[in-house]
Formats: sequence, C-alpha cells, structure tokens
Amino acid sequence: MPEPFANIAALVGNTPLVELRSLSPEPGVRLFAKLEGQNPTGSIKDRIVLRILRAAKASGALAPGQRIIEASTGNTGVSLAMFGRMLGHPVDVCVPESVYPEIEELLAVHGARIRRVPRQAGIKTAIEVAQAVADQEGAFLLNQFFSDENVAAHYEGTGAEILADVGSVDVFIAGMGTGGTITGVGRRLKEQNPACHVFGVEPRLGVHVQGLKSLEDGFIPPVLDEDVLDGKIIVGNRHAFSHARRAMLAEGLFGGISSGAVLHAAMRAAGRLKRGNIVMVFADAGWKYLGTDLWQAGDHDPAIEAHEDPLDDVLWW
Repeated sequence: MPEPFANIAALVGNTPLVELRSLSPEPGVRLFAKLEGQNPTGSIKDRIVLRILRAAKASGALAPGQRIIEASTGNTGVSLAMFGRMLGHPVDVCVPESVYPEIEELLAVHGARIRRVPRQAGIKTAIEVAQAVADQEGAFLLNQFFSDENVAAHYEGTGAEILADVGSVDVFIAGMGTGGTITGVGRRLKEQNPACHVFGVEPRLGVHVQGLKSLEDGFIPPVLDEDVLDGKIIVGNRHAFSHARRAMLAEGLFGGISSGAVLHAAMRAAGRLKRGNIVMVFADAGWKYLGTDLWQAGDHDPAIEAHEDPLDDVLWW
C-alpha cells in the first residue's frame, strides 16, 4: 500500500502526460498534453511559487511571518496565496482589473489582499506597483518574472518529467507568460534532442488571452531566453476559446483558455509534420473560467470548424 503524502506541497509536480489520439492529423504524429491543472491550486504556477518560497526561506531572504507581494494575472497569485499562508506569511497580490472574477474570488478565499491596477496598465504596471510596495513596506517580492528559480523549476521538474514519460520530443509548445516554462523545459529537451523545435504561444498585441502575454507590449521577462525559441505562434481569442472546447469535446480534457491557444498552435505545427512527438503544456484547468461563455455552446461548435484566419496566426519556423 503506498504511503500517504506528507502534505499538499508533496502533490506539486509529477503531473500526467496524456496523448490526444483523436486530434492528430497524421498517424505518425503524436500529440501529448502535460496536464498542469492537476497541481494543488490547479495550475503550473505551483511549481515556481513553492520553489521560490523554499529557496528564499533557505537563504534568509524571506523572514518568518514576513508579508509577500507579487504581480499576477491569476494563477501565480492563487498559488502564492495558498502556499504563502500555509508557510505562515500574509500575501498581497497586484492584479490588473482585467482578470477573471473567479481569480479574485480564489485569492479572497485564500486570504490574500488584492491590489488592483487599471486594466489598460496591464502586468507591467502591476509589477512596478508590487516592487514599490516591497521597497516601501518591507515585503518580500516573489519576483516570478526575474527569478532564476522559475526557470530551474521547469528545467529540473517539468522538463525532466516529460522526458521520463515520452523519451524524446520533436516539438515542444507552451504559452509565453513569464518565460520560465518555455526556457526551462526548452533547454532540458534540447539537451536530449538538439533537433527539438521549441515554440512559444502568445496573443496578438492588444488581445487579452488569460495566462499569456505578448512580447510586443514592450516588456520582455528577464527569465526568458529567446535563444531557446525556434519560433512563436500568435493566437487570438477565437482560436484559444474554440480549441479549449475542442480538447474537452474530443478528449474530455477540461483545460483553460491558454491550453486552447496551445492546442491550436500545436495543431498548426502538426500539420507540417509526417512523424514525431509534439508535447504541449496545458497550464491550468478550465474550472477557473466557468464565469465566461466558453463552455456554453452546443456540441456542434461552428467556431471549431471555421476556416483559419490568416491574420490570426503567424508561424515562424
């Protein structure tokens, strides 16, 4: 009989990798999704939050009971609120007003204090506000966009898990958020297979796709190593939403909006292959977005079958 887990932190990582057999365009092309919604707070951000907090406590940078602050559009804030409180720290989260209402509800449930910044200001201003609060009030800034622990969590954890499950990866696709996932996993996969192509998925400038950000908005996260990237795939809301539904209807995978964007990008990439393993990161689960109309359409969704919009996607390869 297996031993029980010591605590909820032991459930972070070792998420399942699932093949999407019904969505492959070619018999020799295999599509795999890394289901990060299986982490305790429902997203990939549990990996980096727990690692950064543990490293900060070990180094003395985070004192017992010290307030923690971070800028987030959702998942990092929720993870920080839970693990911060579990470790004995009050938590503040700076969020743009554009975040989904479920995110703010989750932050409140976990006891976090929410500091809103105007919608149009976006994550860059939220980061500046969080830094100012840390400087003025002596709070510990999690600093996910700048922390090397972010990349290390994915190099040592997510990337190693993918290789253990699938052996070799020909194409890796993940969303462009902090840049930590694409950098850490990409490095690990390219060490094993230098021919592996790594693609980042981002929204068009001015388009809000929860969990993703455009590098064209003028803020390039310092943890992002652009040399790891072989290309970027630009995805708009229509394809992000339709492919999130597509994953649910075809495979029963209840992924979030960024997961839909990643699936759409993966299917574009798969159309250029005759054989190979494509691994995608589904960064969170769909239950956080139940307040949207994403799940309201019937089983026959015309958006899924709509012709590709050539202005909606740009594939560099």
